[in-house]
Amino acid sequence: MIEHTGLNQNLYEVDSQVYDRLSLSITNVVNEREGVEYDACRFQLNGMNIISRSSKTTPKKSGQFVTFWKRDQLGETAPHSENDPFDFYIVQSRSRDQLGQFVFPKSVLIKKGYIRTALKDGKRGFRVYPIWDQTSNKQAEKTQDWQLKYFYKIDELTNLNKVRELYGIQ
Repeated sequence: MIEHTGLNQNLYEVDSQVYDRLSLSITNVVNEREGVEYDACRFQLNGMNIISRSSKTTPKKSGQFVTFWKRDQLGETAPHSENDPFDFYIVQSRSRDQLGQFVFPKSVLIKKGYIRTALKDGKRGFRVYPIWDQTSNKQAEKTQDWQLKYFYKIDELTNLNKVRELYGIQ
């Protein structure tokens, strides 16, 4: 268990309601100044390198938007690269009294084209569709279908075995 100094509210709740119950420890938290609006930070979770964001509800589309960029050598925003040192990109998603977390392995984001590779440009942001969101079109429905494999809801019934599986821990 860590001192919760420096954690945003959503990540604090995940830590106290899920990580603590699984003996997972957050260390080396670095909050990203430019991503304050999305609770942007990086940390280690039992030695795994994590990029973390909170998604935001937007007024005109279903789902929630989240940023997924970095600054390149010229100071321009750029998609993350397959060579960047992280294991998971996690997204805390909140809607009123509901909280959940997407745990996307780097390998899945590469496969889906979200991370820059020699063959794909990558993305600077995208929409996530938690279980409580109704999709508004076929593309959103298709995206929600694959994303929900990497999602768990945080409440008194949180499936801790699924969380272990998502992070690849015993």
